[in-house]
Amino acid sequence: MIDQPLLKDQVQAALLFAQKQVRRLIEAHPGFYPLYTDQGRWKHDKPAWTRWCDGFLPGMMWLFLESGLADDPDYWRARAEEYSRALEPRKDDREVHDLGFIFFHGAHRRWHQATIREGRPQPQLNDVVVRAGQVLAMRFRENGRYLCSFMGPHSLFIDIMMNVPVIFHATRQTRDLALMRVAMQHSLTTRRALVRGDGSTAHEGIFDLESGQMLSQSTQQGWRGDSCWSRGLAWSLYGFGTCYELSGDPRFLNTAEANAAFYIENTPADGVPPWDYDAPPEGRFSIRQRDSSAAAIAACGLLNLAMLCTDRVRAGAYRQTAQRIIATLLTPAYLASEDPTWEGILKRGVYHIYKDLGVNESVMWGDFFFVDALVRLLGCL
Repeated sequence: MIDQPLLKDQVQAALLFAQKQVRRLIEAHPGFYPLYTDQGRWKHDKPAWTRWCDGFLPGMMWLFLESGLADDPDYWRARAEEYSRALEPRKDDREVHDLGFIFFHGAHRRWHQATIREGRPQPQLNDVVVRAGQVLAMRFRENGRYLCSFMGPHSLFIDIMMNVPVIFHATRQTRDLALMRVAMQHSLTTRRALVRGDGSTAHEGIFDLESGQMLSQSTQQGWRGDSCWSRGLAWSLYGFGTCYELSGDPRFLNTAEANAAFYIENTPADGVPPWDYDAPPEGRFSIRQRDSSAAAIAACGLLNLAMLCTDRVRAGAYRQTAQRIIATLLTPAYLASEDPTWEGILKRGVYHIYKDLGVNESVMWGDFFFVDALVRLLGCL
């Protein structure tokens, strides 16, 4: 169990290492938006499955600037703008359910926030985020009351809880009640259909298109439809907390806290979960396979929840668990700082275990949310 206080210089050193790795990536492969490494290398010929991570690379650059620890602020500002601007056409992308990852968590919202901090806001940047929210809302299915996944109109993913905040954001900016209804109805449907009584989550819900009734819980990436895929749990924890922050609806806070309780009670003492909590003990898909990316997402969600929760005891537990996760991720077993051949930041991430894509590799969202967690934690030290 890793309970020692995290030293501020450990977090700062990790942020400087992250900048070294991101600079290495963009100078070796200009204009490339990677998804996962293969044997530690970002550039390879393996498939992407779906294109959902583009916002995380510029998002890390904006986080470097936000932290106040950017090793070369002018360099990072120029690259962050370059890599964010290139994504603007994707605000109208109706093929994915991931516009919140790209524009809310990653690129343009952080760019807009930077201009506000500098006292020279650029409203057109916020307009891009609003448009992304409006386009994502077009995935709403009246029969069933959910935003459908890229798998098809019958499919609801837990991942979308991390994307629906961009619709809440668009609602707050435009005061469009139709957008608010979509965001609320999707969140409530997800809460009812995919979050179980013990706080665990299903990855996917399958719906009847005519009646709108949910037929079953399923999965694309977890062990089984009735298991708890750890990255999906982390998406839910962080996503419902963010939706509470944006909507003020206490049901979403209650859901995030239920997810947090399951995570704390069922994750190994070092804070890094297995890829699926119900995976078998042996074999290729063994429960011994950890997922550092799920841990990084959960650390962010727990730090956010600690800020939102009014119960000081629970808030302290969330913060302590997040610190324990980050302390583990800072060790050589996970942080690639002692491996000069490795191009990512965090090792031992998992993308798609069945397709054998990005298993025991760096994954772009894992690196992004690790940096996000470091910046959040830095503000608490």
